[in-house]
Amino acid sequence: MEKLQPSIEWKKRYEAVKNQLTSPVNYAKCFDMKEIQGKEIFILDMGEIEFPTGDILVRDPLVWLNRDEKAYLTSVPRGKYRIETLVVKLEEDHYRYALSRVRFTESVPKIYYEALKGDENLDDVDGDSIFGFNVDAGLATIVDVATRNAYCDFKDKWYAENPNKNIYDDFFAEVFAKNAEDNPDYQREGGDWINFKIPNSELSIPMIQSGFGDGRYPVYFGYDENGKLCDLVVEYIYLA
Repeated sequence: MEKLQPSIEWKKRYEAVKNQLTSPVNYAKCFDMKEIQGKEIFILDMGEIEFPTGDILVRDPLVWLNRDEKAYLTSVPRGKYRIETLVVKLEEDHYRYALSRVRFTESVPKIYYEALKGDENLDDVDGDSIFGFNVDAGLATIVDVATRNAYCDFKDKWYAENPNKNIYDDFFAEVFAKNAEDNPDYQREGGDWINFKIPNSELSIPMIQSGFGDGRYPVYFGYDENGKLCDLVVEYIYLA
């Protein structure tokens, strides 16, 4: 089972607090700006990702992405989409990633609701409540459950063949560095993002620097004026 089955009580509670789980920021507008809070911003195209099932999740790929991690209750249209990240220039040659977005339609989002799995404690929700996902390795990923499974297969095989090694230090560090060499814009020498093609699979997994590092970051689904799903946004840095 890729998704949780929320209880009737949880669903009722969610409907009661749903409007408190919205973002005060219209992220789509941020992607159309040239600067925010006096800081110049850029849009970084990170390539294409595929959602074969439409059941997706956002996690730390090195610490919190495993087969037991459940998808969000909201499914997205199946297909291939581009992933783009809003980059903030803090000072000369110093950039930070603020938002990552996957667009499903060309419609303009009017409201953003927080992405939930269905097991969150909603008893004390207020306008400041954020659930989000935990980051312990300074990275975030947006994946379909099919990609999650392919990545876990790859990771299990790698560790079986490389006992007592670390998959970041002994594998991904080189991949990040190579991507920084090939795509130097808005990343440090060691690399701040990759869109890694999973061996023995047609799927790829993005890994993205999470703002200022470890912490908890919210995820939102954007909806247009007709209530149709438009996009998904991961917020690393609050831009209100």
